[in-house]
Amino acid sequence: IPTQVSELVQFLLVKDQKKIPIKRADMLKNVIREYRNAYAEIVRRADRILQEVFGLQLVEIDTKRHIYILINNLPHAEGQHLCRGKEKEEMGLLLVILSFIFMKGNSVKDSEFSPKPPSLYPHFPFSLTPHFPGALWEFLHLLRVYPGKQHSVFGDVRKLVTEEFVRQKYLETTPIPLTDPPEFKFQWGPRAEKETSKKDVLNFVAKMQGKDPAFWASQYSEAEANQ
Repeated sequence: IPTQVSELVQFLLVKDQKKIPIKRADMLKNVIREYRNAYAEIVRRADRILQEVFGLQLVEIDTKRHIYILINNLPHAEGQHLCRGKEKEEMGLLLVILSFIFMKGNSVKDSEFSPKPPSLYPHFPFSLTPHFPGALWEFLHLLRVYPGKQHSVFGDVRKLVTEEFVRQKYLETTPIPLTDPPEFKFQWGPRAEKETSKKDVLNFVAKMQGKDPAFWASQYSEAEANQ
């Protein structure tokens, strides 16, 4: 089965380039084929190569549908788990979004408003005052990132956030009942849970604000409990 192991490593690396979640059914169909009885051994060997050679780890994020992702298994500076390679700019935006979601109680609406100018938010970007925006698009407006406009770095921001980050399992969207027009809320997805931690995100926010992480007592307690 060495050939199947090598082919599976290549198959997984190609999928990881676009961070596409990997189904066991696709591994069986496209790579393992008639060697399905040796599936567990082939996957075990491929995972070992990925870890030892590429610093990646194969992780199952959906045990019912058997869906996997590759996560970076190399050491990182705190708060930098998501930023690697050519995707650094997009991952930087994602880290800011994940931070916003965590600081706002692990869930934010997608609603669009006409936001106040940034000068009205003296503790931007992570103040937790009652006047700070509670919706994702309002928050991104403050970063000069607009969902209806083409961004010079991120391109179609709405597509990046609502389609790409969701498809890659960094974010999850859930419909909010009885809303017209329909509204959704954003939460961390399973890939984000695996690739970073709430402690890292809180440290990132604290560094931006020049404060001790314990300044945010509720988030600090949650981050410590999740270690």
